[in-house]
Amino acid sequence: MLNGIDAVDWHSVPGHPDWYEPARVADGLRALSGATNLPQAADAGSLLAGGGTVHGHSGAVFPAAAVAAPLLLDIAQHGHPAARDTALGLLDEALSCYPHAGYTRLAAPDGTAAALCCAIAHHVRGRTEFLVGLGGIGKSLLADASAHWRFEIFECIADGGDAAAFGILGGALPDGVHAAEMHHAGTITVLNEISVEYSGAGSRESCLRVFARHPGELPPHAVLFPAGCGNRLH
Repeated sequence: MLNGIDAVDWHSVPGHPDWYEPARVADGLRALSGATNLPQAADAGSLLAGGGTVHGHSGAVFPAAAVAAPLLLDIAQHGHPAARDTALGLLDEALSCYPHAGYTRLAAPDGTAAALCCAIAHHVRGRTEFLVGLGGIGKSLLADASAHWRFEIFECIADGGDAAAFGILGGALPDGVHAAEMHHAGTITVLNEISVEYSGAGSRESCLRVFARHPGELPPHAVLFPAGCGNRLH
């Protein structure tokens, strides 16, 4: 875990200069990964929650929270139980906090620039089996992450004046019609109206209806996120 923490240049991760303190991320993660009791975990959590991944008193989340998410999940999975509970609490807090203007997204190698909450939620869902095995604390985090859904398009066909998009849905897209952001090749396009056409039982394979769009406008491997998350501001 320490190698992963030290591999990140936390000073190069953007964050509001009046609130984000990069040294708190590195020091807090190192301390949390080595914590062996409640006081040590609490001290490490205070570093991270006081200007590292979030600023808890003001309810702000920083891009560092999304970068740190897989490391916090590693700590939760392999660290002391006190460190686990602290790490999961920090992730849950990051999902509920709001970013500052200009520091709302995290660019990823797949061409997406998801809102911080969506980026964190994607990492959380990647540890579903582990989190479910924890019982209430893990299931609660997964439930909070589910609102920050993600849909990757595999194929589209025309359906009347709309498009039917087939792909993989992570999280839970609520019933009804919603706006979404489509991320592809470094660009973001707003889709004003989408809805779930069907979702496979026991599978993440789903079909979304994209209203008033042609299949050619919805390229394979484009990723959809909830539009509201991209508009969250502190």
